[in-house]
Amino acid sequence: MSKKGKAVIAISSLLLILLIIWAVTNIPAIPEDISVPLDKRVVNFDGNSISEEKDGRVLWTINAEKIEMDIDTKNAALINVKAIFNFEDGRTLELTAAKANYEDKTSHLVIEDGVNGKSSDGGRFSCKEIEWLPSEDILVMKGEASLEYDKEQVKASADRIESSDGFRKFKATGKAHFEKGN
Repeated sequence: MSKKGKAVIAISSLLLILLIIWAVTNIPAIPEDISVPLDKRVVNFDGNSISEEKDGRVLWTINAEKIEMDIDTKNAALINVKAIFNFEDGRTLELTAAKANYEDKTSHLVIEDGVNGKSSDGGRFSCKEIEWLPSEDILVMKGEASLEYDKEQVKASADRIESSDGFRKFKATGKAHFEKGN
């Protein structure tokens, strides 16, 4: 090999060694103050939805402005939500609220912070929170719960109103008041 070739190899080797030394010495230090707790890993979504199915039928879907989901538990906190519950007879119940919480292990859902809604058959609803109890297939309105059907001239209010069919038939408890027209 010529002197020129040996010089090129020597210079290239020297540059490679210098590059390796520079890379190793310039590894950034791990910051001592980590603001995210190591025991909780979360992922954030903007403008996404979650849903629950049973026997191939979508029971409910929630669209949210923001979702924060714990990666390990799959529990989710949702902000500015619009929930749609689907019932076997084809009716739907559409609810809006400031936030919701979903527990993946039990499929437990709580929609809260001022819930307002309407059903596809003309009902109007409001309460402080509404809870989905999946083990019983029941929706429970809590806190200043009220519902109204103009066509049937039905109004009800109570501390708690629960139903398994989208509030066509319901049970009202705690300071309950019921009105039915002709």
